[in-house]
Amino acid sequence: MRIALDAMGGDDGLESNIKGAGMALETLPSIKELYLVGDQEKIKKALNKHSISTERIAIAHASEIVEMNESPAKAIRRKKDSSISVATDLVKNGTCEAVVSAGNTGAAVTAATLKLRNLNGIDRAGIASPIPNEYGISYIMDAGANPEAKPRHLLQYAVMGSVYSSYVHDKKNPKIGLMSNGAEEEKGTSFTREVFGLLKESNLNFIGNIEGHDLFSKEVDVVICDGFTGNIVLKTCEAAAKAVAKWISEEIQKNTLGKIGGALVKPAFKAAMARGSYEEYGGSPLLGTNGVCIIAHGGSSPLAIKNAIRVAAESITRRINPHIEEEIEKLSFPSPV
Repeated sequence: MRIALDAMGGDDGLESNIKGAGMALETLPSIKELYLVGDQEKIKKALNKHSISTERIAIAHASEIVEMNESPAKAIRRKKDSSISVATDLVKNGTCEAVVSAGNTGAAVTAATLKLRNLNGIDRAGIASPIPNEYGISYIMDAGANPEAKPRHLLQYAVMGSVYSSYVHDKKNPKIGLMSNGAEEEKGTSFTREVFGLLKESNLNFIGNIEGHDLFSKEVDVVICDGFTGNIVLKTCEAAAKAVAKWISEEIQKNTLGKIGGALVKPAFKAAMARGSYEEYGGSPLLGTNGVCIIAHGGSSPLAIKNAIRVAAESITRRINPHIEEEIEKLSFPSPV
């Protein structure tokens, strides 16, 4: 398989991407060639600096970068030679099977939806972001690709999320929940109640409404919501995890007894943090586009980049897109007017 990496994307830019690329090639023999997209001379220097073999690496030059604070739509239209555009073009023209980027999320989504288009039967692509809970990994979808979704879009998200959970994580008949403000069917807005009805009538394993406190304690494989809600939930969870870790660290450092106790529980503390670390999960698939697109965290470390590339490889190997099209065809749902 061949995968394109936006080598210039992310807060740490080239450094993390190059190191992560090297780690991925060491651990993923299924990758025949990894395309590094960005400034050719800078990429070559970085590869030499970190003594990374170029045996399975190809470089695709891109002269522009979409900055994190730029308008996604404007940037994709104006910067035709940006690293995210060129990387996505490699998937569009069939050179690569997947694109991975830790850059501007909106730009990655825009590039993928405009250049790759959607799979048959899919109206809007959605980001499936992993959230750890007591039963393993749950996915919240959509996590930000489509803030103004329609009920039919959320039904499609449920199908795509169910397919991903089933084929990547080997979940049998994945459990689907709908994000709302109460467990009862009549809870929520008119929008969520309509979605509830669609999910209830589908052949999916719909277990009902999911509240915020259920995300980490209830056995649910995919939590469905619009992109506006999903993005807020995701960022709130990230911020809460960082805040709690910071508070615990501060309390431990307050006195000698705390430091001794902290040393004793340090292994358990590190293990718990790893369970919730985006570095371990790598990236979030943008499901629904006609080509694999993995969106990594803007602050991705080399380990996170390596795992984002792994996620891309898994999506290719498990044939996620063909399986999505197969399941969408089974839906009995009117075409959009």
